[in-house]
Amino acid sequence: MCIPCCICVSTSEVVVVERLGKFDRFIQPGLGIIFCPCEQQSGTVSFRVQQLDVKVETKTKDNVFLTAVVSVQYQVIRENVYQAFYSLTNTAQQITAHVYDVMRSQLPTLELDAVFEAKEDLALAVKNALSETMSSYGYQILQALITDIDPDIKVKNAMNEINSAKRLKYAVAEKAEGQKILQVKSAEAEAEAKYLSGVGVAKQRKAIVDGLRSSIVDFSDGVKGTSSKDVMDLLLLTQYFDCIRDVGSANHCKTTFVPSGNTGAGIRNSLLVADAAKLS
Repeated sequence: MCIPCCICVSTSEVVVVERLGKFDRFIQPGLGIIFCPCEQQSGTVSFRVQQLDVKVETKTKDNVFLTAVVSVQYQVIRENVYQAFYSLTNTAQQITAHVYDVMRSQLPTLELDAVFEAKEDLALAVKNALSETMSSYGYQILQALITDIDPDIKVKNAMNEINSAKRLKYAVAEKAEGQKILQVKSAEAEAEAKYLSGVGVAKQRKAIVDGLRSSIVDFSDGVKGTSSKDVMDLLLLTQYFDCIRDVGSANHCKTTFVPSGNTGAGIRNSLLVADAAKLS
């Protein structure tokens, strides 16, 4: 005699019912009835999205060992509940095996740097391989994500040192370029300063010559009977006295030697030498 028993099924789930060991029906969410002991609840199938994290350890083309974490999101197809429940004994183990197969066939063909760049391609390869296989078992693969790529700690330290060395090399090159620009600009400024100084000296000499010429002409016109030589001697004598005054008034000057001869020729020669020394 079979006794009816009530059973409550949660949303997004179905209960598999077997009669005398043979599949009979699915009980949908809500209140259901099982006739015991002829019928029994064989199991429950959930339609919620499930995630399986698979950790794969393998090596790359350049012989670097790393650990990759692949997150597979999958879901039971509502139309294929029978296959999903009766086809596989351990769904997680089946998915893990396929992830191992894909990752350990793809990663050894890539170098370490290329692995980080090819994450999307690797994830797509895993998803395609799983979708092709798991769809026949009543599962759909929603997404396959490579959430972590973790090389050995020594490899990470070496990569950080390489990156640090490259940045240091770039910084040194930039610093040297800055010093080069500074030296070039300094040399250009020095050349410009010397050029302007030369222009100033040339203008100074021209002004002196023009002043002397004007003084000689004015004196010759104002004092009758004087020659150009007399005017030049007078101007040189004036400059001589101005020179003696400037030398004697200097702070570091203690003694001034004045020549005993007072001939105009001697004074003129001395002043010419002094003026030449000043202008040079």
